[in-house]
Amino acid sequence: MNNKIKTLFTHNTKEVIIKTDLEKKLNSGKKLRIKLGCDPSRPDLHLGHSIVLRKLKEFQDLGHQVVFIIGDYTGMIGDPSGKSKTRPALSKEEVQKNAESYFAQVGKILDIKKTEIRYNSEWFSKLNFEDVLKLLSKFTVARILERDDFSKRLKSGIDIATSEMLYPIMQAYDSIMIKADVEIGGTDQKFNMLAGRDLQRKMNLPEQNVLTTPLLVGLDGKEKMSKSLDNYIGITEEPDSMFGKIMSISDEMIFYYFKLLTDISENELQQIKIDLKNPSKNPRDLKVKLAREIITIYHNKKSAEEAEEEFNKIFRDKQKPSDIKEFKLSVKEGDIRKCRLLDLLIETKLASSKSNARRLVQQGGVKINDVVQKDFEKNIEVKDGMIAQVGKRRFMKIKV
Repeated sequence: MNNKIKTLFTHNTKEVIIKTDLEKKLNSGKKLRIKLGCDPSRPDLHLGHSIVLRKLKEFQDLGHQVVFIIGDYTGMIGDPSGKSKTRPALSKEEVQKNAESYFAQVGKILDIKKTEIRYNSEWFSKLNFEDVLKLLSKFTVARILERDDFSKRLKSGIDIATSEMLYPIMQAYDSIMIKADVEIGGTDQKFNMLAGRDLQRKMNLPEQNVLTTPLLVGLDGKEKMSKSLDNYIGITEEPDSMFGKIMSISDEMIFYYFKLLTDISENELQQIKIDLKNPSKNPRDLKVKLAREIITIYHNKKSAEEAEEEFNKIFRDKQKPSDIKEFKLSVKEGDIRKCRLLDLLIETKLASSKSNARRLVQQGGVKINDVVQKDFEKNIEVKDGMIAQVGKRRFMKIKV
């Protein structure tokens, strides 16, 4: 038990508040309530989330009660942590649709049968304005503006929506409603989680302990992995897609991805560190090993092997994928349909927006039947079986 508690405090953990207090609780034999909240701003949970989910699993394996909160109310505001501007608000319908996909994803890591899953609309939808005023009176504006991201935006003259200032208060209230003993989150969540301790103290309740985990840098190699920045790998993504994305990370990120996302031993980790400094070793081989490890965790070994074969087929052997997704376009019999390249990329969802489509074409990343396209205004004659390609990994076969 002592070794397992030591691992809780050291393995992929940045800070524990207050360590001696939490250690005492863990040794007491009491079944603790361990909280993690997640906003359904996108339908995917990603590998960045897996770090905190795997930490939750450590608590779960010790017999504690994991409480996973789906923030369907906080999700309509959007967590401002680390954001330089106000996030676009999501509708209730969008949030609900995204939330529905979370159950299967959480079950990839946690024992879902032993996990208490709650929506924070359970309590926020029942509050009247008087209740809200009482809750807000527990915090001062000065305290909320202590947040690093808020203070930076304030100094820069960038707007802060009043709703954003409510976010840490709402997250704190979640802790009250589920009687949290411990809250877990990335280092960017520290302020919000400490707000939970403040609110519990002001309401004469035991203060939750806080455990922070490292943040995972996303595929761009700069920002933290984030759904809103679209630099993420979803934990339920198809193996081929996961493999390709992992192979795209920079060499500098290889060690940290192994450390934060896999179950390899400390000895293996140290060997990877040595291999990365060895000029005779190819970092590509380490990425292949990393991709195999991660895909095996979220799918299985066979899927990892097949994804590697498919990757080699496309990138090494310059062949088309074995299974290309199809997109059906309706054309009246006898008609010839011409479609502007920009519109075709958006219609087939190979580009997320017009600006994204333009950028892809300008960068030479778009091909139609293996021919690089340089004019996004060009009218393409749509033919049955035509293959559109974006970048090296995304293909779409057009069926008329």
